[in-house]
Amino acid sequence: MSIVESDSAAEASTTTATTAGLNIVKRDGRTLRFDDSRIRAALIKAYKEVNGPLSPLDERTVNEMVARIDAEIATRFADTVKIYEIQSVVEHVLLEARLYDVARAYIDYRVQRDFARSQATDLNHSINKLLEKDHTVVNENANKDAEVFNTQRDLTAGMVGKSIGLRMLPPHVANAHQKGDIHYHDLDYHPYAPMTNCCLIDFKSMLSKGFRIGNAQVEPPRSIGTATAQIAQIIANVSSSQYGGATVNRIDELLAPYAKLNYDKHASEAERWIDDEHKRLAYVEERTRKDIYDAMQSLEYEINTLFTSNGQTPFTSVGFGLGTGWYEREIQKAILQIRRRGLGKEGRTAIFPKLLFTLKRGLNLSEGDANYDIKQLAVQCATERMYPDILSYDKVVEITGSFKAPMGCRSFLQGWTNEAGEDEVEGRMNLGVVTLNLPRIALESDGDLGAFWALLEERLQTMRDAIMFRVDRCKEAVPGNAPILYQHGAFGQRLSAGQDVDELFRNGRATVSLGYIGLYEVATAFYGPEWESNPEAKELTLSVMATLKDHALTWASESGYWVSVYSTPSESLTDRFCRLDKERFGSVPDITDKDYYTNSFHYDVRKNPTPFEKLDFEKDYAPFTGGGFIHYCEYPVLRQNPKALEAVWDYAYDRVGYLGTNTPIDRCYECGFAGDFDPTAEGFACPSCGNEDPRTCDVVKRTCGYLGNPQQRPMVHGRHVEISSRVKHMDGDVRVPLSAGHEGGSAPTSRP
Repeated sequence: MSIVESDSAAEASTTTATTAGLNIVKRDGRTLRFDDSRIRAALIKAYKEVNGPLSPLDERTVNEMVARIDAEIATRFADTVKIYEIQSVVEHVLLEARLYDVARAYIDYRVQRDFARSQATDLNHSINKLLEKDHTVVNENANKDAEVFNTQRDLTAGMVGKSIGLRMLPPHVANAHQKGDIHYHDLDYHPYAPMTNCCLIDFKSMLSKGFRIGNAQVEPPRSIGTATAQIAQIIANVSSSQYGGATVNRIDELLAPYAKLNYDKHASEAERWIDDEHKRLAYVEERTRKDIYDAMQSLEYEINTLFTSNGQTPFTSVGFGLGTGWYEREIQKAILQIRRRGLGKEGRTAIFPKLLFTLKRGLNLSEGDANYDIKQLAVQCATERMYPDILSYDKVVEITGSFKAPMGCRSFLQGWTNEAGEDEVEGRMNLGVVTLNLPRIALESDGDLGAFWALLEERLQTMRDAIMFRVDRCKEAVPGNAPILYQHGAFGQRLSAGQDVDELFRNGRATVSLGYIGLYEVATAFYGPEWESNPEAKELTLSVMATLKDHALTWASESGYWVSVYSTPSESLTDRFCRLDKERFGSVPDITDKDYYTNSFHYDVRKNPTPFEKLDFEKDYAPFTGGGFIHYCEYPVLRQNPKALEAVWDYAYDRVGYLGTNTPIDRCYECGFAGDFDPTAEGFACPSCGNEDPRTCDVVKRTCGYLGNPQQRPMVHGRHVEISSRVKHMDGDVRVPLSAGHEGGSAPTSRP
């Protein structure tokens, strides 16, 4: 039943004279000015539930009922009124007017909301949803296989964590989360446990100084093979001690010294047995090259065969591309060659680690650059495996303040210098995300921009309270809660058992994220679904982003903790927010009727601008979202035309900092088809033979920031619909535009 929730009856923008000065006490304890517009909306929804579209007579009746309710409230309450007292007056007035069906619809909805509120913290209800395999529970994370025991155990524990966590949150934050005004991410882990989100592990310090895992003191590695084995051990332990992703930053430069140890060993052997200098050098290089390849292949397999304590493959990213020495170049080439080869005898696409290749002008961007050959290998790899995604060095520095790879999916650290004045990247972390439901604010505003800005300001105050609660809860951890993070080097500084973990968080060293979703839907609510070419509409969306950034900077200044605006990946949230709003507002064209909300600032996925037009449109948003962002372009099969992809990479360099390649790489091992599988109701099928069996096909789609295999690990409904709705940004006959050359060329005049 889609009736507006009446416990928000005092939150909108118009107030009658009879109730002027009256305040309302909400269930969560907040006191707000009384406003009858939500009562009016609730009655309209109730009328529509009973009679369908409102007639002029119905509208007059609603206005009369609101006037009676206002008069009754004004008579009975002088200063404050409570939510349940308002509900009682509404029900009494409707019954007195003999509007029995409308009263029943209103009362039924209130009862349903009370049930829903209680069920959110009812463990029996939560566990039953898990046992019944409710898709909103078992498919919430596409990186979790809900069929295996350790994932089921984690999901069960997560139900307990969510139930307790909701009770721990400030009441108005918990209420806003349950209603869908905001989303407090990872409630299955935090705040029940004071865990952190994602990080750039300080591998350099851990490998060079040694570290402890469990009962073992691990000594520094003496070969690249041992170094990658230790990296895998660290990733597994770190991923079990936090709930977000971990990144190996600049892995080619990190591992070069250990590859040199292999080289020196082989050189010593060759000195004894090979007299010819040229043969000796060739032998040493070939042996070292094989050691590098074997080590990087082992790391790829280790990561894809690991299971963390929460029942999923560690969400790992690997950044590389800036090294210029022989060892660094060989490591870069090995990473790309191994990914192109695939996993196992069938050569399946590896989901992790996510590969992040850095482009830099003067290093690898243009023909003649020292590492241009590796860029060519990276382009070919992306046409075959979608990864690597690319980082534009100069743009990342411009947006975030210094260069670094993102943590896991897209969460970036801002530039930060330590007490010695040195730029510090490794060992820093994010403390969590809270996401704002922007489309709901637009829908509630009902075309009134003044109401939109007022309501946005109100919701941002709740967001601030939620974000600061995340920080305060993380500060309650003690080093012994996660020794690998706090005591053994993953977070950079090695704390003793009695030290305060806040030493690693405060003064901007850590970040906490103000997330958002659905700029497309916001502009659609005010300007219609084709608003992208309307300068006034785009200015509205940019103003929203500027408002978010201004608030984040203010909160950071007030608190001492860096608050970043974050373009939330919204893997399952794209479904949850839209589903809740569809229940509340009905099927609104181009907003809730799609069954998904559009991620962050992205162009409507149902439209087909060229890649160059899409990048030009989106480039204006990322500077507001330094805490996390990514852009995508959709392509047809590109294996035979890598130059087309390279043209987009080059065009993107001076425009966006982080770009992903979405191209069809699905494979059917029954009939041999390779390309784009067709979407079905819940998955994907081979267009040639209809095969849907995950044992004999490999279906890989961009879930959000990372890849997923929906045949093996299904996604929530909204995400599946969003993926199925994506339109290619290039035609099938892809040609390189002459005007989209290297070093950020100008836009092409026609579709490639």
